[in-house]
Amino acid sequence: MAGSHPLPLHTKKLMARAGVNRAFALVNSCAILALLYHHFIGLLHSASMVSIFLLLADSVLAFMWVTTQAFRIYPTYRRVFVEHLEHYVKESEYPGLDVFICTADPYKEPPMGVVNTALSVMAYDYPTEKLSVYVSDDGGSKLTLFAFMEAARFSAHWLAYCRKNKVVERCPKAHFGSSNTHRFPETDQLQTMYQSMEERVEKVAKSGRISHDYVTKEEESEALSRWTDGFLPQNHPPVVQVLLENGKDKDASGHGVPNLVYVSREKSRDSPHHFKAGALNALLRVSATMTNAPVILILDSDMYSNDPQTPLRALCYLLDPSVDPKLGYVQFPQIFHGINKNDTYGGEMRHIFQAQLPGMDGLAGPMFIGTGCFFQRKVFYGFPSETREMYQNRQVGYSIKSREVLAMAHHVAGCKYENQTKWGKKIGFRYGSLVEDLYTSYLLQSEGWKSVYCYPKRPAFLGNSPINLHDCLNQAMRWSVGLLEVAFSKYSPITYGVRYISLLSGLCFAHFTFWAMWAIPITIYAFIPQLALLNSTSIFPKTSNPWFWVYVALFLGAYGQECLEYILYGGSIQKWWNYQRAWMMRAISSFNFGLVEFLLKSLGISSFGFNVTSKVVEEEQSKRYQQGIFEFGVASPIFLPITTAAIINLVAFLSGIAQAWRRRSIEDVFIQMLLAGFGVMNCWPVYEGMVLRTDKGKMPMKITFISIILAWVLYLVSSFAL
Repeated sequence: MAGSHPLPLHTKKLMARAGVNRAFALVNSCAILALLYHHFIGLLHSASMVSIFLLLADSVLAFMWVTTQAFRIYPTYRRVFVEHLEHYVKESEYPGLDVFICTADPYKEPPMGVVNTALSVMAYDYPTEKLSVYVSDDGGSKLTLFAFMEAARFSAHWLAYCRKNKVVERCPKAHFGSSNTHRFPETDQLQTMYQSMEERVEKVAKSGRISHDYVTKEEESEALSRWTDGFLPQNHPPVVQVLLENGKDKDASGHGVPNLVYVSREKSRDSPHHFKAGALNALLRVSATMTNAPVILILDSDMYSNDPQTPLRALCYLLDPSVDPKLGYVQFPQIFHGINKNDTYGGEMRHIFQAQLPGMDGLAGPMFIGTGCFFQRKVFYGFPSETREMYQNRQVGYSIKSREVLAMAHHVAGCKYENQTKWGKKIGFRYGSLVEDLYTSYLLQSEGWKSVYCYPKRPAFLGNSPINLHDCLNQAMRWSVGLLEVAFSKYSPITYGVRYISLLSGLCFAHFTFWAMWAIPITIYAFIPQLALLNSTSIFPKTSNPWFWVYVALFLGAYGQECLEYILYGGSIQKWWNYQRAWMMRAISSFNFGLVEFLLKSLGISSFGFNVTSKVVEEEQSKRYQQGIFEFGVASPIFLPITTAAIINLVAFLSGIAQAWRRRSIEDVFIQMLLAGFGVMNCWPVYEGMVLRTDKGKMPMKITFISIILAWVLYLVSSFAL
């Protein structure tokens, strides 16, 4: 690589809105301080439970607002120039790339989805001799192994087809989809082969048995024979199966193919497994014994490659001699396909990927979001490893199918291997939180590593987002528990992060880790003003009081800024409305349940486990989603806070109208009426699900009945307390 080049590999600039963000933050800060001052003065004169709750709510809102501003101080935009890479390095000098794909349950994450992800990255525009794909099957399922045996056979034709026709969309399912108009002479033949493979895999998945007719090689039969009666998902020996080996296996055109390796680490009921972090650490060790590539790409099972040049975009940072040598990883955004027209559940998460991560990019860099990230292997070794085979610069000279390499790979995939080592503490992905992605990247940045955010025009990866409310809420609850584990650990960003990274970066991480704290103000404002209204009690300033306008300014300022940003990112008013509604539903439900689960777990009463989000989509459910109809369907307690709030807000709003009619004035309760009306507008899909709908996705009657009782109990309690 040359020392200086006139052609840049990438550029970086501060977004134009940074100045406006800073000015707004200054003005809004004054209004927030004034409101908190008003609360304190009120408490000194007359303390009540309502005033204490409102102070608590506004204090938490103020804290979370401050952490949000950290993203808006240095929002950064980057651009890469892949065409300039050839001036810096030859293709033969590209670093090796190991791709890690994680799956955990063949029934919630269908094997064909994982296969499509693997095939899409195996077809990268990257030297095949430098590319290896490792599939971690943490469910220990022979169905997944069988699917990849089928994928290995199909890849010989698929890779040749992509290379010959310069296919851009290299996920077979997406390429053969009805929306794709690019057809080549071999397309029909390849599609038939793909459909045949899909039918075999789905037939095996449905029956749970693998026909002998489908197993064509002795080594395949030998591999599958390991699944004996005693082989259970949570109790089985390690399985490392090389399905394709570069240099020995060829595609249909005679070109080499990437390495493809199936890994299912050892599981034992006597050993902790540490969920996804443990699976990734097992892949780190197994890959080190086989290929030991200096660059690692981590993908979720459903996050397929949408751009064959994505690794080259990452290299524009990793190989740039002018970049900080502490650059540890390059993060790409999560973009979701299949989102309906108005994004019913706010699944696009535009604020995270288009506002917050670019905001972190202007500081020490974005966090790792669990997928779509290119790491330098060396970041996982804070110091030379304790074991020879784990040394990050070790070169592997043996065939990956050799007895020595496979023996070592099985050894390091054992569940006892990490005992008495620093794995999960100082080496590899860090243990201690369900959100291993944020936690690991946060600690890496605390150690001095940096990161960059690469947001190309063509999405690098496309994945799935939940299409029913139950999955959305449960996913958010799981994240909440993991984030709180970081927030209240000895490495809390609010104390540790602001010291060891920077003030602004620490606040950014604090915003995510204290995410569940939104439950406190949202729950208070969803119930207390409405219950006070039902009891004809005014708790906010009158419209003639100057403090009324402080509340109005803060409400409109916060919502106006969020809405404006959302539209600037390419969203619509309807999408923004759905986003904020889904966010409030998560706050009042998922975050509250997350807070309770975290508290119980901290007290040793509960042991919250990892629950894989289902990627299986039912046809009727999919139709309702595409029509923008909310999906409830199951009688889950996670709906109760939402339905109870919906009932109380509706009754309170109607009660307020009645009071206003009698008094001929709403001056005293205008803010409460506004909050109740706002709640009713947001809860309209809930009312539909409770009363107006008859399909399978309606709100179960059991949940509606319990919510009515809870709402009545809350009213009775409030009538004594207010």
